[in-house]
Amino acid sequence: MVEIDNKLLSSELFKKEFVCNLSACKGACCVEGNAGAPVDEDEVKILEKIYPKVAPYLTEKGRQSIEKQGTSVDGFGEKETPLIDGKECAYTIFEADGTAKCGIEKAHLDGVIDWKKPISCHLYPIRITKYSEFEALNYDRWSICSDACSLGAELKVPVYAFLKEPLIRKYGPEFYEEVKSAADFLKQNDQN
Repeated sequence: MVEIDNKLLSSELFKKEFVCNLSACKGACCVEGNAGAPVDEDEVKILEKIYPKVAPYLTEKGRQSIEKQGTSVDGFGEKETPLIDGKECAYTIFEADGTAKCGIEKAHLDGVIDWKKPISCHLYPIRITKYSEFEALNYDRWSICSDACSLGAELKVPVYAFLKEPLIRKYGPEFYEEVKSAADFLKQNDQN
């Protein structure tokens, strides 16, 4: 573990390699699983605010699900995105080739909203567990991401480096610089 600013980072974030391989997995993380994406309390309000602008991007089933359940729902002790019939996230859209993508992110890329997507989605495969005194950042293993692990190994990109943008989004550039310094330190010690 590495501690930076009351955050405990699993050593796997520095040792494991990962690069999303959307062409291989077809966005399975938006479709599979037993719950929606975790949503922070401040994101609950954001989802409510942006929904009218995001709704036109969503599928009919997605809109119906959100209008029935809400823009976020109570999950396993936290808020999460609603699902469609217990399957894909209600914010999921599909490309012509069947690849699942995020309707929120599509609206963001089109310049309709200035918020990319829930930070839990942006940070994946990092999962954050909040405790009273600190946050734990852990590497989440999921079989649907095996192609991302293979691509990460081929390109030699550690998890923390792949997630530079969302780590900066969540904790700021100074935090990321400290993460990078910790990675350099660990790499040097591994070589000695």
